Amino acid sequence: MGDRLIDVSDRMQQGYSYRLTANEGADFDVSFTPFYTPSEMLALGVFEGKYLNDCRREFPSHWFSEAKLSDTADVTKNYFGIKSRQPLGHWQEKGWIYGPDPRGWFQWYCRYYLGRRLVEVDQIQIKRWRGFARHAGQIRANCYPGDILCRPRQRQALLQWAYDPFI
Repeated sequence: MGDRLIDVSDRMQQGYSYRLTANEGADFDVSFTPFYTPSEMLALGVFEGKYLNDCRREFPSHWFSEAKLSDTADVTKNYFGIKSRQPLGHWQEKGWIYGPDPRGWFQWYCRYYLGRRLVEVDQIQIKRWRGFARHAGQIRANCYPGDILCRPRQRQALLQWAYDPFI
């Protein structure tokens, strides 16, 4: 464990710093058990390849070695090849952006995975993550086991929330 300070300076956030107080990829809240790491998610294909493009210096470079990235939103970069996200403005209008993470849940997860802990924000985001499991239930209820072509939008969304979309 480091207690290392991370300074953030990108298009959406300048002058923000945070401390890593937990071990990377460990010491998670017991109710938060993501199926994928941020690196695995990026390698599988999420957010149409357009996520964290201007803030990669904040995160370990190895997270991006296999990432499917694009300068513009490109649905072919998504694992299921389908659009499954709303624009950031929609998230802002709905009040789904919490704390010091202006890009939303995945940015929070990346920082949490690195070792940042902000108890209040973490509890909100973990509660949101747990609530997202309902999509897995809908796939189980409406798709034959092994039919990964059934409900691809929901499967892509599950992947983007670090759930296993291959249920």
